[in-house]
Amino acid sequence: MLCVLTRTATRTGLVKPCRLLSPLPVVQISERPLVHQESLPKLPVPPLQQTCSRYLASLEPLISAEEMTHTRELMDEFLRPGGIGERLQKSLERRARKTENWLSDWWMQWSYLDSRMPVAMYTSPGVVLPKMHLQDRQGQMRWVTMCTDGSVCFNGRSLLWHSHTLPVEYLGGKPLCMDQYYQVLSSCRIPGPKRDTVVNYAVGKTPPTHITVVHNFQFFVLDVYNSDGSPLTVDQLYVQLEKIWNSSLQSNKEPVGILTSNHRNTWGKAYNNLIKDKTNKESVRAIQKSIFTVCLDAPKPRVSDEMYFNKVAAQMLHGGGSRWNSGNRWFDKTLQFIIGEDGSCGLTYEHAPAEGPPIVFLVDHVVDYMKRSEMVRTPMIPLAMPQKLRFNITPEIKKDIEKAKQNMNIMVNDLDVRVLNFTHYGRKFPRSHKMSPDAFIQMALQLAYYRMYQTCCPTYESASLRMFKLGRTEAIRSTTTESLQFTKAMDDPSKQVQKAALLEEAIKVHRKHTHMAIHGQGIERHMLGLRMIAIEDLTSLPDIFMDTSFAVASHFNLYTSQVGSKTDCVMCLGPMVPDGYGICYNPMDDHINFAVTAFNSCEETNATRLSQFLEDSLLDMKTLLEQVSKTQ
Repeated sequence: MLCVLTRTATRTGLVKPCRLLSPLPVVQISERPLVHQESLPKLPVPPLQQTCSRYLASLEPLISAEEMTHTRELMDEFLRPGGIGERLQKSLERRARKTENWLSDWWMQWSYLDSRMPVAMYTSPGVVLPKMHLQDRQGQMRWVTMCTDGSVCFNGRSLLWHSHTLPVEYLGGKPLCMDQYYQVLSSCRIPGPKRDTVVNYAVGKTPPTHITVVHNFQFFVLDVYNSDGSPLTVDQLYVQLEKIWNSSLQSNKEPVGILTSNHRNTWGKAYNNLIKDKTNKESVRAIQKSIFTVCLDAPKPRVSDEMYFNKVAAQMLHGGGSRWNSGNRWFDKTLQFIIGEDGSCGLTYEHAPAEGPPIVFLVDHVVDYMKRSEMVRTPMIPLAMPQKLRFNITPEIKKDIEKAKQNMNIMVNDLDVRVLNFTHYGRKFPRSHKMSPDAFIQMALQLAYYRMYQTCCPTYESASLRMFKLGRTEAIRSTTTESLQFTKAMDDPSKQVQKAALLEEAIKVHRKHTHMAIHGQGIERHMLGLRMIAIEDLTSLPDIFMDTSFAVASHFNLYTSQVGSKTDCVMCLGPMVPDGYGICYNPMDDHINFAVTAFNSCEETNATRLSQFLEDSLLDMKTLLEQVSKTQ
């Protein structure tokens, strides 16, 4: 995901407190990215004492004094000179010297490929684009055509992603790692019995030249390049998509794609059963190797304008269930564009190969491309009918599909999705008060949660590590002693004078934590690294990792991410824990788009209520700052 990045200096040792300057935008410069890739610094291993001290500080607002005393005793033992902590730290530092990035492989394995939960809703985000006012099916086809053309063609329709001609992104004059941008297209997750894998088919002598299109649960191969390597024209794409539509009008086909929505162990077994048949195996491989997938969705029942974006966000996450479009997906595919007849559009992506930046880059590029491009008539060259992918459905496969349908319907009914378009102000307001918009929004989330539950909770915010080679993400722990003091004071009449100062201090601390996270000095990934080393080298985990406080601190009830995009879109993702919330936000100049998710099966959570508390908190924080400004 994206996060606020700031111009600050990195030290390899203890990070000294510094004055954080205003957040800088990421700048794109048209240069060959691989020239800079090799010069990127390696991800550092933070000092052990620093991480352990900050870890203890992060626990203070979350656990009791008695629990803290116990955890401090365990930490003292962990940090004993010549003890387990020092041994694990030295092993981690050796790994860092021997690898390009000590974290990236572990992160993909631990966070994604080892997970046995379904990817739909649990790890794969959805993106909702602005509603397209399509008058008819031809309008849908035109939109799909332009979206497809804009996705695979760029700068004279040379292949954008495989030619390594993407502009390099810079922050504060320093290049950022572009590796993830080359993992999005032509890649796919492959299920395994205990661990999945990700294959990038663009790496090779003959990169894929086709996309897959799915309509009414039926998959097609659409070649987007001619035999001479030239891309299809917009007219040719339109005609080919029309052929696909007209040859897939039957809606009674078996939704093979819904198998990919299942629990990973269940899907792994069904996958092996599915590809025993040669025809099925060839069809599956064609989907996996495609550049991306386009999902032509059937329209869903009309809803009120107030509920529209809630339903579309859910559609992007899971497809609406087996009765609707959940079978019109291949959830293992890294990138799937979704376009409905009713004008709903967006995408979903499998999270293992990449974070949000390349997805947002692609979204911004496609939307901008479509604004600038028109359907222009060109001489037509007859093209062969796109290949329909066949599946032989045995009774056992049919049984697997029925189980997947039932499981998906349960998940769909369990997920509550609420999109909040906060229109009262946007990122310009906190900036006008010299406050970081991201930190300001994070404090609003803290206030909303505290007002709803009269307590704080562990909070995760994604931060980018792309300043380092093969960098993925770090976590910012947004709940701090300072944020708790602010949230308690906001509704305390006796603290009227201190409120603004407490907000300012909480934001200052959050910005400091952001600065440390993006410079490779975060807590979360270092603790993960020490734990992974312990799993590999020791017979048992150190007590600090078995401590109740460690479990409490890692149970993120608020799982949040800023997804900054030039496009007026909103990303959505499921909660990290059963009794938690998933919250994404896109701050625009004059409004903020939020998506809040929760599970209906948890009686304590309610996405609608939290959204209302969030809106009220943002308004109250604005009023607070305006009152302070008047008295100055």
